[in-house]
Parts: sequence; structure tokens; C-alpha cells
Amino acid sequence: MTQIEVDVAIIGAGTAGMSAYRAALKHTRNVVVIEGGAYGTTCARVGCMPSKLLIAAADAAHAISRAPQFGVRGGTLHVDGTAVMKRVREERDRFVGFVTDEVARWPQQHWLRGQARFVDAHTLDVGGHSQVRAQRVVIATGSRAAVPGGWRETLGDRLLVSDDVFAWQTLPASVAVVGTGIIGLELAQALHRLDVRVRLYGRGTHVGPLTDPVLQKLSRDLFACDMPLALDAGDIEVSHSGGGVTVQARSAAAEKFDYLLAATGRTPDVHQLNLAAAGLPLDPTGVPLFSRNSGQIGDTHVFIAGDADNDRPLLHEAADEGRIAGENAARYPELRVRVRRTPLAVVFTDPQLMMAGASYAHLTASGADFAVGEASFVDQGRSRVMARNLGALRVYGERSSGRFLGAEMVGPAAEHISHLLAWCAQRGDTVAHMLDYPFCHPVIEEGVRTALRALRRKLCMGPPPVAQCLDCGPGA
Repeated sequence: MTQIEVDVAIIGAGTAGMSAYRAALKHTRNVVVIEGGAYGTTCARVGCMPSKLLIAAADAAHAISRAPQFGVRGGTLHVDGTAVMKRVREERDRFVGFVTDEVARWPQQHWLRGQARFVDAHTLDVGGHSQVRAQRVVIATGSRAAVPGGWRETLGDRLLVSDDVFAWQTLPASVAVVGTGIIGLELAQALHRLDVRVRLYGRGTHVGPLTDPVLQKLSRDLFACDMPLALDAGDIEVSHSGGGVTVQARSAAAEKFDYLLAATGRTPDVHQLNLAAAGLPLDPTGVPLFSRNSGQIGDTHVFIAGDADNDRPLLHEAADEGRIAGENAARYPELRVRVRRTPLAVVFTDPQLMMAGASYAHLTASGADFAVGEASFVDQGRSRVMARNLGALRVYGERSSGRFLGAEMVGPAAEHISHLLAWCAQRGDTVAHMLDYPFCHPVIEEGVRTALRALRRKLCMGPPPVAQCLDCGPGA
């Protein structure tokens, strides 16, 4: 068995692990990155990028199908599933190639292949062929799809997780999608618009990640009009029958599909690490307890980053966490506490969903005294011009200071509006300050101004109505 001694061992070469590696190198060259799976990051291989490629194809098909409402008519829409998936795989491989090329440029002594397990607090067994003695460790092992118990045994090769979709050679005829979170919602809508027969099942009534009750209901209504949903389905029963899958739910009749896609969440991939041998503090699910501002697990020499910590499973958060954990692991025992960026999340459905800054649920749970402003996009000018006039924006402001706190939205261009609002929240802008910024006409962003004006009225801040101006008189 090969014996290796390092200052920092990083377990996992995904987004968080690669970010941790780059940060650690600024303080020490005695680093090793251990990877037991495929190089290429979850985002590039089976997450953000291939899913957006599939969504882009669905958007193109949908644009053709809705062209007649603009007076534009062409031939019959035909989706070539083989061509769709060929482009998805080819572009996916291109993105993965960028990552693997970077790893290939690392010094050979900085990477090690094999599954890592703790032997003791400072020792890792790697694939049975190497033993790494590390002064500090960063856990960046990512997450894996969570599948309800018994489904794999019952359905066999008819059960899919999101990772499997992007290996398809062509599109199937029908898929049942179970799970109404971000992954299930995006994939179900994309497949539906690519002429795959789809039904999206949810055990409860929640669709997507939005926490504002007004927008939760609106989201349910909008997606129910767009594709077949079976919400409040209770305990979903599945069976393998006749080369396919039969799904029975409380809220829908039994229906047969070619495949079942389990989009029932992801779980931190840490349980194979033998964490008990490292003596780390764990929560009831077996995930390490850590500081999100330093990445440190308890008061130990072990750090964690990315989806493995089950905090904010988003690429930009994983990159930030990797940088924080890698730097602190290299500097240990001296630590640097880092201020985290304002929360920002987007769901790339149509209409899109977004959360920027503090969510409605967070504000409510924290006891914050806040007001809400709202704008509908149903009659918003530019949205109506483009026939994308669906949804609403809800913005939140602190009553005592007029400070903008956050927003949630279902509607057009949410991926762009979310950035504007997250930046304002991170700067600490007041609602009045935000209304001083320029708004061009006609743009979807004018809906932001409408919502902010409504919020300013609720906060009782800003200039008085013209009719009440004591200096100039009514109507001035």
C-alpha cells in the first residue's frame, strides 16, 4: 500500500473540490485531491448544463407551437428525439471536457483515484491501494439521487434518476416524473414540450421552491395549465408491468408509462466515508455539523463544502464554499470567517421561478417586521407584447428602515430580475433608493418598479402623494 503524507487532502473533484484545491494552493503545494467517480463536476455532467440543453430544445419547440398567436404559421412541428439528445450529449461532453482538461493540467502528485474512507481522524484509505496521512481534510463529495425504498428492486431498468436522462440516445414515448422540486419540474416540463407523454406527480401540493403562499398557489395554477399534474398524490404506488411502469396515485387514475423518473431529492454523499472513525460531530441524518462561514466541522481539522453539507445545493454556492473551506484548511489552525453572498436561486421553467435575498419563509420564521409589494405580469406591457404575460413578483421590505430584504417571483425573465434584486439586497439598498435607479421603457423590468412602488406605499415611506403636498398645493 502506497503511503502519502500531505498538508491538505480534498475528497471529491467536483465544483467545491476544485475550488478548494485552487484556494489551498495559495498556501501550500502539499495537497492531494481524491476522486472515486468520474471527473467533470455534477453541474457539467448531469446537472445544470445538460438540463439547460434539454430545456433549450423544449423552448425552441414551444416557440414554434405558439407562433400562430402572432399570425406566424409554418409546417407541422416535428421533434426528432435522436437529434435532440445527440446535441445534448455533444454539448454536455464539451462542458465536461473543460473540467477534465483542467484536472489533466494538475501535477500528477496532486490527484489520486479511488474511494476514500477515514481510518482515523488524520488517515484515509483510498481504494485499498493508498493510505493518505493528512494534517487537514476537506470533504467535497457532493450528493446523489435519493430514491424511495423498494423502487429500484421493483422497477429495475425502468427506474431513472436525473443523471440517467442525459445518456439517452433518443427521447422515450412516455415518462412518469415523481417529485415537484426544481429537478422534477424542469425535466417534466421540458419533456412534455418535446412531445413526450408526461405526468408530474407530487405527494403534496407544493410545486417548486417558492415559499410565498400567494406565489405557491399561482405556480400550481400556472403549471397545471401547462402540463398534466397529479398533486396531493399521497403514497404513490409503482409496479413493473408489461415492459413499462404503472403508477397509482390518490389524485389520479392508474397510468402506464415507459419509465419512471424519480426526482425525489438528493442526499449528501458522505455515508461511505466512515465518518465515525474521524470522530466528527454529525446531525441525526449523519451529515457533519459545520460553520457555513468557515466550512469547519465542529472544532476539528476537517472542513466541508458543496452539496455534501446539504446547505445550499447550487453551483455558485459550492464554488464559494470550496474556496472558504480550502483556504481555511490550508491555514488551519488560523481561520478566516467569510461573509456569505446573498441567497439567489433560479428555476429555468417557463414561466421561470426565482428567489433573491431573504425568502418569505425565512422572514416569517425569523419574526421580521416586513411589508410586501406585488406586481402582476398579466397586463405588464413588454410581457404582453411577447405573449409571456404570466405570473407575479412579490418584494419584501423592512418596516423600520425601508431596507429591501428580498423577493420571490414566478414569471418572465426571472433569471435576470433575480440578479438585479439580489445585488440590491446585498448592497443594503432601501426601497426608495432602488426606485431612484433608471428603468427603461418598454421592458419587463418595469414590473420591478411597479412592485417596489407598491412596497413603498406599504412602508409609508418616500414622497407624499401629490394631492397632499403642503408646499405646492393640490395638483402641483
